Amino acid sequence: MRSLKAMVQAGFISGLLVAGAAFAAEPAANTTNGKAAPTQVDTSGPSQLIESAANILLADVDKNRAVYAKDLTGLYKVVEDTLLPNFDTPYAAQLVLGQHWRGATPEQRKRFVDAFYKRLLYNYGGQMVNFTADRLKVYPTKVAPEDTKATVRTEIKRSNGTKVAVNYSMRKVNGAWKAWDVVIDGISYVKSYREDYGTEVAQKGLEAVIARLEADAQAALAAKGKTT
Repeated sequence: MRSLKAMVQAGFISGLLVAGAAFAAEPAANTTNGKAAPTQVDTSGPSQLIESAANILLADVDKNRAVYAKDLTGLYKVVEDTLLPNFDTPYAAQLVLGQHWRGATPEQRKRFVDAFYKRLLYNYGGQMVNFTADRLKVYPTKVAPEDTKATVRTEIKRSNGTKVAVNYSMRKVNGAWKAWDVVIDGISYVKSYREDYGTEVAQKGLEAVIARLEADAQAALAAKGKTT
């Protein structure tokens, strides 16, 4: 069984599918459950954003599953086009770096955000190939027009029938809802990575950590056509 931290890693990349990749172990079924998938993300509210983005991605995975199983390039692009605009990755990266963000140059901040996201995408994004929509349930989230923060609760069902709570921390950025943290069974990806990177930056320095992330991302991308 994958550790909760592995779920958080895969969950961040799958983003609006969050822990789905962590539980994908058996053959895929029809991801749309007979319903037509939306063609664009519904940004009218936090839960609408999460559910519609997940359905768009799942429908694409279902349609191109055989292709993605051999070459993940197309899947990476769909994730970037569908999910990335709805995640506040700079804010999340700032929280991950914590106190080290303040001492970073603008270039280092940009490189860290880019390398952090791409390393996760190229290492864990491919695990979404076997995820199916019947395992995902998104609960409605009530927000008032003046609200700027919200939590979207979702639930992932494992193949053995047990359920795992997956919550998204959302905030309004220039009037648009964006996700910035994923909490799986009480474990926050922001907090988890802040602890890891905080120790590494303190020991090796920020530049060395960024360089490692960039190298890891390139190595994972180079292996994108391989299947495991």
